Amino acid sequence: MRKLIEYIAQSLVDDPSAVQVREIRNDRHALVLELHVAEDDFGKVIGRQGRVAKAMRTLLRTGGAREGRHTSLEIN
Repeated sequence: MRKLIEYIAQSLVDDPSAVQVREIRNDRHALVLELHVAEDDFGKVIGRQGRVAKAMRTLLRTGGAREGRHTSLEIN
């Protein structure tokens, strides 16, 4: 899941080297990922009215549901 979010974010931003994805919580029932991007690229990751961020969160939830875990994404 971490690699998927990292790939999507790097494809969207102007500075892919600044993209960092960190696992905050990873246990049997939950996975929380934290996405860091350059300040100038923050809007590109969020998207208009949050559509890109919502799509990434939907992909995470779908993948997590297949594994039987709750997943979430925090963007900083």
